[in-house]
Amino acid sequence: MIRVALYSTDSCLQSILAPALGRDFQVIASPKGDRVKDLILDGAVDVLLLDLDTNEYRMEEQVRFFDEIRTSGVAVIVLTDDNARVTAVELMQKGAHSYCRKPPVLRELKGLIQRAGEHTIMRRKLEESRDPAPEHNPALEAAAQDKPWCDGLIGASASMRGVYELIRRVADLNTSVLITGASGTGKELIARAIHNTGNRANLPFVAVSCGAIPETLIESELFGHEKGAFTGTTGARTGYFEQAGNGTLFLDEIGELSLQTQVKLLRALQQREFTRLGSNRPIPLKARVIFATHRDLSRMVEERAFRLDLYYRINVMNIKAPALADHPGDIPLLAEHFIRQYSELSLKRVAGISVSALSMLTEYDWPGNVRELENVIQGAIIRADGDTIRPEDLPEQFREHEVCELEDCPQVGTFERLLRDYKVRVAMKAIEDCNGNKTLAAKSLDISRAYLHRLIRLGDVLQAIDAA
Repeated sequence: MIRVALYSTDSCLQSILAPALGRDFQVIASPKGDRVKDLILDGAVDVLLLDLDTNEYRMEEQVRFFDEIRTSGVAVIVLTDDNARVTAVELMQKGAHSYCRKPPVLRELKGLIQRAGEHTIMRRKLEESRDPAPEHNPALEAAAQDKPWCDGLIGASASMRGVYELIRRVADLNTSVLITGASGTGKELIARAIHNTGNRANLPFVAVSCGAIPETLIESELFGHEKGAFTGTTGARTGYFEQAGNGTLFLDEIGELSLQTQVKLLRALQQREFTRLGSNRPIPLKARVIFATHRDLSRMVEERAFRLDLYYRINVMNIKAPALADHPGDIPLLAEHFIRQYSELSLKRVAGISVSALSMLTEYDWPGNVRELENVIQGAIIRADGDTIRPEDLPEQFREHEVCELEDCPQVGTFERLLRDYKVRVAMKAIEDCNGNKTLAAKSLDISRAYLHRLIRLGDVLQAIDAA
C-alpha cells in the first residue's frame, strides 16, 4: 500500500480523494504544512500531493514548504490549474517528481502516484543498501522475507514484484519453467534466482545457449557421446544433462532448436532419462530444467516450427521478463547499481548521476532493455570527467530525445515552435480519439509510448511558456 499525504486547502478535494483512490492507497489530508512536514520527516509518507493554491500568499508558502522537504526523499506530485502552471514547472525543475492538472483524471493520477511511490521505495532501498550490514537478528531476517527483492535481480516496480512472487512460488518445485521476454531483459538472472532461492542452491547450475551451438553438435552437447560415436571423436564426453546432476539445467533460446532435436528433447523430458550418442545405456534425468526464449513459441507452433507437445511440456509455469520500457521506475536503481559496479572496475570515482541525465534515461525507449542500460552506464563512466554522470556523458541518441527546457524553447511563431505545436496537437487528438488510452494512441500514430509521453510533456512546457 502506498502512503499518500495531501497538502491542500481544498476541503472538497480532501474529502473525496481517499475514496476515489481506493484501498491500494492510504491517504492523509491536511491544510497545515507543519502537520504534513512532520509526517514526511517521520517516514510515514511515500508520496506527497502538493495542491498549489491560487492565493499568491499561500502559494509562496507552499513553495517554501517544498524547498524545506525536497531533500527528504519523498516523491512530490504537484496538482495545479492553468493559473499556477508556471510555478508547477518551476517546482519540477527543482526536483518535483511530476505534476497533474486539476481537476485530475483519476486514472492518470493513480498512475502518477503509483510510479512516484515506487520511486520513493527504490530510493529508500538504495540508501539502505549503502548502510553497513546490521547485526544478526532472526526477527528482522524473517521480516525481510517479504521485501520486494530477489537473488541477483534489481527493481521494486509492480511488474518486477510479480516476477519475484512467481520465483518464490516455483523455487522448490521440480517442475518445468518457461521464461519469456525480449533480449536483454535478464532471463538467465531469473533462472539463476529460481535456482539460488530453492532447495537446489548448493547444486550445479548449468546454463546453455541453444542458439550458439551448431545443429550438427547440439545432441552431443546436450546428451554427451561415447568414444567413436561419430567421426572425429577421440573419447567419451559428458553432456550438459549429466553435468547438471541433481541441480538445474538452463536451456536458453529454446526456440532455436530444430524439429529433430525437439523430438529427442521431448522424449528425455517425458521419460526422465536420456542416452549418450553411441550408447544404449539410459541415464536418469535428475536435474530440474528451466527454459527461456525471446521468440513467440505459440506462433511458432502455429507455423509448425515448434512442436505443440514440447510446448505444453516446457510451459508448465511461465514467467515473463518485463521489458525495461514497461518498468521505467526501476531505471534509477539499476543505474545506481551499474555505476557502483563499473566505477570500481574502471578505477574511477563516479558516485552518481545528475537529475537531468537520469531524466534522459527514464524517457528513453530502451530497445536493448537492461543490457543496453548497462552498456550505456559503462560507457558514460568512461567518458565522465567528474564524479557525476551528466547529459554530455551519455550517447548522442539520448541528447536527441531530450525535451527542451524552458530557456531553450524557441519563441512563438518560429518554424520549430510551429512544428512542435503541430506534433503536440496531433498527439492530443489521437489520445482523445482513443478515449484516453495512450498505448492505442501511440500505435495509431506509429510512435512509441515513450515518445508520446515526451510530446505530452512538451505540450505542458509550451503552455507554461505561453502563460508566463
